[in-house]
Amino acid sequence: MDLTLLRTFLTVHRAGSFTRAAALLGLSQPAVTGQIRTLERQLGRPLFLRQARGVTPTTIGDELAHRAAPHLDALIEITETGLDEESGVRTLHLAGPPEFTSVRALPALTPLISQGLALRASFFTNPEETLDGLAAGHHDLGITTARPRGGLLTATPLCDEEHVLVASPRWAARLGHDVLREGHVVLEQLPVVEVHESLPLVSRYWASVFDSRPAAAGAVIAPDLRAVLESAAAGAGLAVLPRYLCAPALERGEIVALYDPPVPPLRTYFLVVRTGTLALPHIARAHEWLLRASVDW
Repeated sequence: MDLTLLRTFLTVHRAGSFTRAAALLGLSQPAVTGQIRTLERQLGRPLFLRQARGVTPTTIGDELAHRAAPHLDALIEITETGLDEESGVRTLHLAGPPEFTSVRALPALTPLISQGLALRASFFTNPEETLDGLAAGHHDLGITTARPRGGLLTATPLCDEEHVLVASPRWAARLGHDVLREGHVVLEQLPVVEVHESLPLVSRYWASVFDSRPAAAGAVIAPDLRAVLESAAAGAGLAVLPRYLCAPALERGEIVALYDPPVPPLRTYFLVVRTGTLALPHIARAHEWLLRASVDW
């Protein structure tokens, strides 16, 4: 039996759709359909029931997937990715923003180390750099705030992060209740701590919450949100930070939220891979692990 047919079958079984399986394998949908039909003819039994949306495996299809998956995954890993001859450990090259990757992704993936996975992380503040590196084959898995275009890369929504406008308690006390009455007019009296001169986070917050553009210039510019957090806590000025990063400092009272909008600004993170590479077990395992972890984020 052709192992290519089994690989396509297993991908369809896991994806639940010929269309999604075709994207993961880098094939056309007719090619995937043709391979499944060939396998069904060889076995003399139907493997999937076609539904309005996707496919459902038959009893025979489930049994074949259950018996073949462990062996096929091992063969694919040996023949297509190879093993490090010295250590026998598969390496996952992960790329993403430094703060989210450090605080969220890497800790979530560390249990896989005991399962034979090594991690190599690269940090990029610009999502386009992550996407370019993925497309060029420098990384296996990327985390970005930009959804890629075209068919070369495949993106899956990972989680949303809430942005919070914060400053030190000293600044909050000085503003008092004027923020609630006058909003951004009062806030623009404060210096700004940001990751870039263009004030991307503050500008996005102002546009979303106040429907305006900030008039202030950056007082402290540091290309790492952890440095922005520490500077804001030290009294350098206001900052816009993701809640996951600043929640501990908020709980300790080192910073305070200056404004509580009815609908807080959100930013979506995506898990991105080269189309077809989720058929490789070590990438698929890390991808699934992060999706599971993100439920609690």
